[in-house]
Amino acid sequence: MSEIAEGARAPDFELETAEGPVRLGDFAGKTLVLYFYPKDDTAGCTREAQDFTALADEFAQAGATVIGVSKDTVAKHQKFTAKYDLNVRLASDPDGAVIERYGSWVEKTLYGRQYMGIDRSTFLIQDGVFKKIWRKVKVPGHAEQVLAAVRSL
Repeated sequence: MSEIAEGARAPDFELETAEGPVRLGDFAGKTLVLYFYPKDDTAGCTREAQDFTALADEFAQAGATVIGVSKDTVAKHQKFTAKYDLNVRLASDPDGAVIERYGSWVEKTLYGRQYMGIDRSTFLIQDGVFKKIWRKVKVPGHAEQVLAAVRSL
């Protein structure tokens, strides 16, 4: 497993989206914002997708593509996108292999119960290299933070 740290090369991936497969290699020489989130149509995940959607034009102007990743199916992503008029590409990682490769499959605790789940995390990748990593993301203001980081590249 490659190191997940700023300055390290990002692990390769191939994920399905409604628009077809997406790979890290598709972004050679480009900027990618890859964010992992627990589940479509839950309060925090909906807000995060809406915040990235609200800034989609600004991310595009800054030369960045935003892709959200969860274990939800492509069909579920399509319903989620339609329900909230989202303008963010959503990728499906049903077996969690990419989520694990990026170190975002972690032990969590809720009401004293421990379980494995997706750490809400965001990776700013430029030309295949991690430029900035956010872990344990708090949704309010996060999309703006990521946009500021993209603009500072």
